[in-house]
Amino acid sequence: MRKLDIAHWRLIISPPAPGAWNMAVDEAILASTGSGVVQPTLRLYAWDPPCLSLGYAQPIDDVDRQALDLNGWQIVRRPTGGRAILHTDELTYSVMGPASEPRLAGSLLESYQRLSNALLAALQSLGITAQAIPRENSAITNSNSNPVCFETPSHYEITFQGKKLIGSAQARRKEGILQHGSLPLHGDLTRITQTLQYPDLDARKTAADRLSERAITVEGALNHKISWETAADAFSHAFQSTLNLKFSLENLSGSEDARAEELVSMKYANPAWTNRV
Repeated sequence: MRKLDIAHWRLIISPPAPGAWNMAVDEAILASTGSGVVQPTLRLYAWDPPCLSLGYAQPIDDVDRQALDLNGWQIVRRPTGGRAILHTDELTYSVMGPASEPRLAGSLLESYQRLSNALLAALQSLGITAQAIPRENSAITNSNSNPVCFETPSHYEITFQGKKLIGSAQARRKEGILQHGSLPLHGDLTRITQTLQYPDLDARKTAADRLSERAITVEGALNHKISWETAADAFSHAFQSTLNLKFSLENLSGSEDARAEELVSMKYANPAWTNRV
């Protein structure tokens, strides 16, 4: 692979926020980076309160809304594809930029592989020897009948000892390219099955057992916990070194913040968007 020329990107480290705000911010940044108003951006963030996110085309009927409410968890629909993720106890990353940016250029798989190299380097620096292996007959969006994203790795997604460790999805719009993904740091990954629809309790337990066999957290890989800040530091350094970037630590621009506020009310906190499928 040809060495990339050095590029200047923004790094945004966001405080924990509700799901609708997190998705609105990613879309707002996509618009501003795609138009060239700001530089391509790596954003690192977390979720508060916990939030179930659905893929762009995932049926809302997959969700047990009563169980979700009883747990006090929110719900949001992502602008990217894939299946459901429960966002809690994790580091989330997002990358936004124009399709002309060399790190994002080319086919979906080409850009996905480049970003996977940075993700692998971040895990390596944390002491986790992970892999990203092409998988035949598997879509990056995990577009299968299983409602849980973390059960089935797709092309170039990150696994440790055969278990999925980072779940990612990419969207390509006229404004540019957005890829975001989830690295679970600790906690019980099977909690997500509490809020999804299954025919009966046995089917729910089977789904939870299967998820335990096929996915893992950072704590599970290392046998000890790491902080969100440690993971974020590993990500920022790995993206810089692997993709030959120079970061400028910044906040959202005023226009991005305003656009995100609009997107929260008009889209991501709007039941018409959440329940669209």
